[in-house]
Amino acid sequence: MEPFVGLEFESEEAAKVSYDAYATRFGFIMRVDAFRRSMRDGKVVWRRLVCNKEGFRKHRPRRSENRKPRAITREGCKAMIVVKKEKTGKWVVTRFVKEHNHPLVVAPTNNRRAVLLSQTPDDKDVKIRELTAELQRERKRSATIQEQLDMVLKDMEEHSSFLSRNIDDIVHSMKEIESSL
Repeated sequence: MEPFVGLEFESEEAAKVSYDAYATRFGFIMRVDAFRRSMRDGKVVWRRLVCNKEGFRKHRPRRSENRKPRAITREGCKAMIVVKKEKTGKWVVTRFVKEHNHPLVVAPTNNRRAVLLSQTPDDKDVKIRELTAELQRERKRSATIQEQLDMVLKDMEEHSSFLSRNIDDIVHSMKEIESSL
C-alpha cells in the first residue's frame, strides 16, 4: 500500500516495516534518517524514513592516494515519509514525498537481493545501522536495569519504614516498662 498523509500505524516499528516493504516493491532501499525525542521522557516521537540515495556524501580529502574512490551512492533524492507519534499513541504519516530523482530498480517479488545489489549502501550506512541497533539494545537493557533498581529502592524504603515502626514500638514498650517500674 502506498503511504499517504494521515495513514496510521500502531507503532514506529510498524511504520518502518510498511515503508520498507513499499520501498522494496517500488525498487529502492529505505534508510532510517532523522528523529526527535520527547523532552519529557526521551522517547522517540518523530521519525523520518528516506530513500537511501537521500542527501549527498560529504567530500573529504582522501587519506591515501592508494585508496579507490568510493562509489557515489547519495544523489540528493527527496523521497521520504515522516511519521509522528500522536497523543493516542498511534504513529501518523505527516509528510510523504513519492518522487525519486534516480531510476528505480524493481525487483521480482520477495527478491530484495537484486535491489540491494543494484543500490549497495555505503559502509557508513551499514555501520550506522549496526550501531543504531546496538544502541537500541543498550537503551532497552538500561531501561530494564533502571526498573529493577527502582523496584529494589522501593522495597528498601518499605523495609526501612517497617524497621522504623518496629523500633518505635520497641522504644515505646521500653518506656512503658520503665514507667511501670
